[in-house]
Amino acid sequence: MADETAIGPAGAPDGGRHPQGGRGISSPLQARAEFLKNWDWNAVVSINRGACERGRAQHGANSEAGAACAAEWEVLRFQSLTLGETFDRLRAFHRQAPFLFFNGNTFATIGRELSFALFSDLAPGRKREVGSAVAHYVAGVLDREAMIQIVGALAQPVNQKPGDRVKTLRGSLRGVIVRLLEDGRVVWRPDGTESELIALPESLCGDTATGG
Repeated sequence: MADETAIGPAGAPDGGRHPQGGRGISSPLQARAEFLKNWDWNAVVSINRGACERGRAQHGANSEAGAACAAEWEVLRFQSLTLGETFDRLRAFHRQAPFLFFNGNTFATIGRELSFALFSDLAPGRKREVGSAVAHYVAGVLDREAMIQIVGALAQPVNQKPGDRVKTLRGSLRGVIVRLLEDGRVVWRPDGTESELIALPESLCGDTATGG
């Protein structure tokens, strides 16, 4: 059955906060709660219906998996899981394919909007990148370790100083911080160049890679 298209926006659940946890890049995903309780199966069906309408595809349940997934979901949404486990389960539902089309989009939408609510205290660019990483993991186009690294790095407090290695949020440029400006912006030099760029601190995250 056909499934994936570009992952688009959808309604968010009730408000939330950035999950708190111990230190380390995986700590945001260790928070535990009933993260899916705001989505009953009717809400999941509605998200899929919207995706099908936008994609001009037939909306409907998979006769082999739909009913079983609906029952499983209603049990799952009241379970206390870590945030990482919640994203794992969303990915598993995608693979079970309860709908005829756009299963990946449906469960990736829930993962992304859940991350938007829980990481609402992040700067907009960072929050957007966290949501993108989660959605792509649920949709099966990003592996778990990469998702953990992205979410962990972007969720860390911004506390930069000259000499720190940094990278852009998407990792397309890496370099080192040269100095901090009085207005709070960062001057940094990308690897392999003598050029200096000015950026907002929240647009950069720490980089453990060796400079070139």
